Amino acid sequence: MLEDVLRQVQDGRLSVEDAAKQLATFENLGFAKVDHHRKKRQGFPEIVYGEGKSADQIIGIAKALQAQNHEVLITRISQEKAEQLQNVCPDYRYDPVARLLFWKHADHRESRLKGYIAVVAAGTSDLAVAEEAAVTAEVLGSHVRRFYDVGVAGIHRLLHHAEEIQQAAVSVVVAGMEGALPSVVGGLVAHPVIAVPTSVGYGASFNGLSALLTMLNSCASGISVVNIDNGFGGGYNAALIHQLINKGAAES
Repeated sequence: MLEDVLRQVQDGRLSVEDAAKQLATFENLGFAKVDHHRKKRQGFPEIVYGEGKSADQIIGIAKALQAQNHEVLITRISQEKAEQLQNVCPDYRYDPVARLLFWKHADHRESRLKGYIAVVAAGTSDLAVAEEAAVTAEVLGSHVRRFYDVGVAGIHRLLHHAEEIQQAAVSVVVAGMEGALPSVVGGLVAHPVIAVPTSVGYGASFNGLSALLTMLNSCASGISVVNIDNGFGGGYNAALIHQLINKGAAES
């Protein structure tokens, strides 16, 4: 990127001021410092957390990211705020279940990654968190296959899909209540499992704490755990693993 910008300046196709903007590590909007070098450091652009931000703030950050990236992802954003942004930027898409708002450049190429991520959810009540994981991974370039309502209360439903889940590159397993599903999946597969506890359950589930502790104490190998209801974290980590697998395969 540096050499390309310098050549454009040398050829007169880019002003010094515009070049300085492109090379800046972050853009100061006053209320936010937008990290334009996140993709260079971590492989993905900065992701915007929507809760606690006004619609105008989200619009400002989204426009700054859109100017230098081919995709923008905003998490935990209400439909009301999403509609306000879509009034200004109509090419953004909103997923009301996942509460995600995202944009991809018209020239964005579809993913060439081999394999897929399995997103496995225990019950229908876990779908919001599961979809946050699934859509996050898709926006970040991964193929996703969904396996929903396959909790341990009817284990035959999970086993019906066992072979397809086993063939995934990585699984994101979402569950509330007692949080047993990741341990079961972990005992069936030979790839990384990212466990996502949800706050679904009756009083003794302590708003997801019970599921979190079950997953942290799992006897199955290969399980990592993210925070309660953190579907984004599960999907993001799965996408990172998926990319690393493909990079390793390409270099071997």
